[in-house]
Amino acid sequence: MSKQQAPIGVFDSGVGGISTLRTLAQALPNEDFIFYGDSANAPYGEKPSDQVCQLATQVLDQLKQHQAKAVVIACNTATSAAKQQLMAANPTLPILGIEPALKQAVDAGKQHILVMATPLTISLPKYQAQVARFEATTQIYSLPCPGLADSIEKGHAGLAQTQALVDRLMVDVTAAPIDGVVLGCTHYPFIADMIRREFDHPVTVYTGYEGLAKNLTKHLTDQGLLRTHNDHRQIHFYSSRDTSAELALYQHLFEHGITE
Repeated sequence: MSKQQAPIGVFDSGVGGISTLRTLAQALPNEDFIFYGDSANAPYGEKPSDQVCQLATQVLDQLKQHQAKAVVIACNTATSAAKQQLMAANPTLPILGIEPALKQAVDAGKQHILVMATPLTISLPKYQAQVARFEATTQIYSLPCPGLADSIEKGHAGLAQTQALVDRLMVDVTAAPIDGVVLGCTHYPFIADMIRREFDHPVTVYTGYEGLAKNLTKHLTDQGLLRTHNDHRQIHFYSSRDTSAELALYQHLFEHGITE
């Protein structure tokens, strides 16, 4: 297999990164993808930073065994906690990450922005620096959401539990004049409509996926790795919780999302 024909690796602490994968697969229709969900260790967002880095390193090793030509960290927490270390340890492998799309919301002119993310993402210096950059001109509400990613891991079967948790987490912010919501965890786009319904007025939701797709396309193009045709595209799913039920959930979420 030539390097150009090799797959793109995408990973997350669990099912959340499949929401990212869906956008990447649409933007790059000629590319093969390998998705790895570390569902046995989900969620990352409530673990210590050094443990997240260790887990992300182990997952990256799995993707390298599949000869991934580039890797996308489809996890905000792992991007913040581990991306720099992974890049330093793998200097010849393009590694991209997803970060809360706060700048995108600010650039769109939003004045009251809610950022929903895992407790670890919100606590790390990388996110705090983002907030400091914009807080002089924009009202930013940072909402840690313990347990939410874990609830979304259950897919449709956990919707009632997820709804109750969203109601509880957002009770103190829905009265604020929020005009933009940044989903700072790749699990959360699966319930974007649920989050929108918490407000009695329209809000714009930001994921940052489109920018990530453009950035990945540019990296592949610049390095001569972009595939221009592929008659038999393949997208494979792997999980550290290696059961038929888990892999079936991955496939269903990729094809249909979570039906609310």
